[in-house]
Amino acid sequence: MSEDVYRKLAKVLDTLPNGFPTTENGVEIKLLKKIFAPDQADLFCDLRLKFETAEQVAERTGRPLEGLEEKLIGMKERGQIFGVDLGGTRIFKMAPWAIGIYEFQLPHLDKEFVEMNEQFYKAFGEQFFSSAPQLMQTLPIEEEISVEQEALPYEKVSTLIDGGQAFLLNPCICKKEQELLDDPCDRPLDVCLSIAPTPDVFKNSPTGRMITKEEAYKVLDECEENGLVHLTGNMQQGRFFICNCCGCCCGVLRSITELGAPASKVINSHYHAKIDPDACSLCGICADERCQVEAIAELEDGSYEVASEKCIGCGLCVSTCLTDAITMARRPEDEIVTPPLDETEWFKERGRERGVDFSQYE
Repeated sequence: MSEDVYRKLAKVLDTLPNGFPTTENGVEIKLLKKIFAPDQADLFCDLRLKFETAEQVAERTGRPLEGLEEKLIGMKERGQIFGVDLGGTRIFKMAPWAIGIYEFQLPHLDKEFVEMNEQFYKAFGEQFFSSAPQLMQTLPIEEEISVEQEALPYEKVSTLIDGGQAFLLNPCICKKEQELLDDPCDRPLDVCLSIAPTPDVFKNSPTGRMITKEEAYKVLDECEENGLVHLTGNMQQGRFFICNCCGCCCGVLRSITELGAPASKVINSHYHAKIDPDACSLCGICADERCQVEAIAELEDGSYEVASEKCIGCGLCVSTCLTDAITMARRPEDEIVTPPLDETEWFKERGRERGVDFSQYE
């Protein structure tokens, strides 16, 4: 019976637009067993992608109300579902594997989990990064965008920060995972920002520490100095995080460099870098130290060139060019894809692209 409930849970997760592929060795089931008790797996399958109170879940499913909220709180604390306390009213909803359950395992990481997840990564990445819309969009370094190419609001880091009322600074789960796999990164660890439109929502977070808006800007500056790419959700509204990512640890960027996924399939970017060969000093900093996706190549004559199709438009190479030889250029209009309006629209577009009917979980 317990094996059946985990296979049921895996099927539910794979029916969601984000996906959760089946593997030959069944490591995805082992991951679920590591995270969920059988009764928790069963309850997860009765939830929806929209927030509900325990009373609403009980009324819709016929489950007994007694003890239900306590079970849901426990699942939220174990990183199995989303949960929010709205001043005493608690609401809950199911979470996809990513972004969701996987990231929520930050307080519970151990070597067994990360070794299994690394096995699962290839299958998940091949499925996930083969469908549109992309999970992430780049937030380029704003100072490197010329006035003539004024970024749209959803392309700006400042739009997210200025619109936030609460900020949580978390360790990067990708870096923690690589550390447990004995392949640590030498860049800063505490770099992942969660952002909320209401104050004090992160007050009791088990994963990070609350910071001010001013501190959030300082974190972003430090990330740029250390060559970390600003990424956020690929939607215009309702974005709640800024990941600051390195190419050696980040599962998203590794899908480009290690799995060979086309950059345009992985990340929605409206800019790319260009190098003026006449101004380039041939120092190699851009290729050797700044680019996180191997988009800058050294040519036979010792000069450097940006492969536009590989560039994710982060601006990290521009900000440290000693001779101002690199500039940011907006991509041609026929290459620009406007992000979905919000998470709901992202789910709908991804569901259509994958051909999955997830209407029973909406």
